[in-house]
Amino acid sequence: MSRVTLRSPRQRLMAGLAGLRFRWFQRRRHEQVTVEQLWGKPLIVLPGVLNPVLFRSGQFMAEALNQTLIPTQSAVLDLGTGSGIGALFAAQWAARVVATDVNPMALRCARLNVILHGLESCVVVREGDLFAPVAGERFDVVLFNPPYFHGEPANDFERALYSNDIALRFAASLSMHLSPNGHALLLLASSGQQAPFLTALHRNAMTTEIIRQKKLPYETLYLYKITR
Repeated sequence: MSRVTLRSPRQRLMAGLAGLRFRWFQRRRHEQVTVEQLWGKPLIVLPGVLNPVLFRSGQFMAEALNQTLIPTQSAVLDLGTGSGIGALFAAQWAARVVATDVNPMALRCARLNVILHGLESCVVVREGDLFAPVAGERFDVVLFNPPYFHGEPANDFERALYSNDIALRFAASLSMHLSPNGHALLLLASSGQQAPFLTALHRNAMTTEIIRQKKLPYETLYLYKITR
């Protein structure tokens, strides 16, 4: 029996197709250092770090960011930053960005990209799980591209894909880290779990709105704006 339990046959099928796509076409690329180009900006991706171009979700979030969603001079938190793509693009408008992750290789990768783009004075990378590295801090915008498949991760890389409790923990703590008029941007996909995130957020008195979506051959990506 698989150690990963998804909520419906369709989710199992979509996740399976995405996994096959990765194994058949992209595994070698993902196991070596690569430099992706996103709108003329180079992005280093180290082995063991979720590639935002190969997996599409990180690229989708980055391309959705603009000055309306990231107000000028705002403070931004990028949870589970991975390669740092969300933090880098948010820094175009934000005054301060904190990027967090639990994967040591992702932290190294994000720091390399911060240095590559000369953003050391704007972006700080911290190690820790979810909101733990920012205890007592509030932000105007929280970015989160979460592990939206239900299951127990087998290694640091899989922590970007699988979790048993991330939806509940994120929803329970989000409001404590938002400024009075702040909002979160949450990326979910049709191939993974959406209902647990949305249900948990609503139970914590948060409102959710789809502000952008992108249909891919094997899944549809959704960007939600979360407010009080």
